[in-house]
Amino acid sequence: MPGPQPPPVSIGIDFGTTNTVVALADADGRVEAVRFRHGDADLAVYLSALAFWQEGRGLSARTRMAGGPFAVEAFVEGHLGLRFIQSFKSFAASGAFRETRIFRDRFAFEDLLAAFLRTLVQDAGGLDLAASRVVVGRPVRFVGRNPDEALAMRRYAGAFARLGVREALYAYEPVGAAFFYARRLEAEATVLIADFGGGTSDFSVMRFARGPDGRLGATPLGHSGLGIAGDTFDARIVDHLVAPHLGKGGSYRSMGDKILPLPAHYFASLSRWHQLALMKWSGDLKELRELAGVALDPAPLERFITLIEHDLGFALYQAVSATKVALSGAPSADLAFRGEGTDVEVTGTLTRAAFDALIAPDIARIAGAVDQALAAAGLAPGAIDQVFLTGGTSFVPAIRALFVERFGAERVATSDQFESIAHGLALIGRQPDAGRWAAEAA
Repeated sequence: MPGPQPPPVSIGIDFGTTNTVVALADADGRVEAVRFRHGDADLAVYLSALAFWQEGRGLSARTRMAGGPFAVEAFVEGHLGLRFIQSFKSFAASGAFRETRIFRDRFAFEDLLAAFLRTLVQDAGGLDLAASRVVVGRPVRFVGRNPDEALAMRRYAGAFARLGVREALYAYEPVGAAFFYARRLEAEATVLIADFGGGTSDFSVMRFARGPDGRLGATPLGHSGLGIAGDTFDARIVDHLVAPHLGKGGSYRSMGDKILPLPAHYFASLSRWHQLALMKWSGDLKELRELAGVALDPAPLERFITLIEHDLGFALYQAVSATKVALSGAPSADLAFRGEGTDVEVTGTLTRAAFDALIAPDIARIAGAVDQALAAAGLAPGAIDQVFLTGGTSFVPAIRALFVERFGAERVATSDQFESIAHGLALIGRQPDAGRWAAEAA
């Protein structure tokens, strides 16, 4: 008997560490990205961020919320006591993260994700998630030292249940990219799909072959992934160029006139944007002020404190990311950051050769994950007919060089379409056996 038919529209949601993309696929197989109108801009990418602030005072104070580019707008406007949260996907599989307090309310991960999705739905003009089949992307491996994937998936399911979604399926993000890529195939092929996001790099080996009906079908052969991607490369730049300007490598005078190095964990938070945003509301800021009082050179730490107090992390993130992007097309790039209205200034030059040396350990681990995907598929590199790279980090020359060296330039294709995964997820939702792909992701 034929399986249940999908609803008239399926929705693919590529919830990313940095950005989120949504696509719709109709019964005729047409697929398009959902657009978000922000000022004069028509956006297909929605920043994975939330902003909370209060209007009014005392018991009558009302909490307001915005997401995506509107969260950034609220952040720039400088609402009193504003909480700006980004990259919270990084906490999905962390058992250590239980909740965060925002004004009088406590938010578990499910609450943050549900709040983010509500703002996205509203800013998209009102998507009907409850009446659609929703296919959500998930990484092959979540970020973290010991990620609890079962916990992450329970949290995802809890968030979508809060929005009344009756039919949510979960598929590996590179499998979504594979469905997008399959539309350009003209013949049967074994394809390696590499998806480089903000927090994770994921790999899938897929076999595309024609069935008895002549249609091109897909069979998953192997998957792998790791929590290293664009954010990790940004962190290397921060550690190399930014952190020394803000106190890394400095010392302080302890009791008894003992000279000790400044604790490293503060600078680890500096390299991770989602952690930096939380430092203002934790005990870290108080501790930094105390350290500045006993530091041998307090000026760098005072700049670090100013960075946190004035919520300059997002602007710094943009400057660092721009430097990384520039290195994809030039032998060197300048980092120039100045915190508006402050004395925080960070400048420096990074050559591509130095950048390649900084990320060399990460490239080696990514190469190991590629080997794992091939091993899971039981294939040698020569058995791969085509390689499809997607995600902004795929344009880093060292990444592309890894795949060209392994598979040959003629087999490697790169897509600059941020919508590829969301498009593919929406197409999965049109499949009669869509549940099969969800089973692969469980």
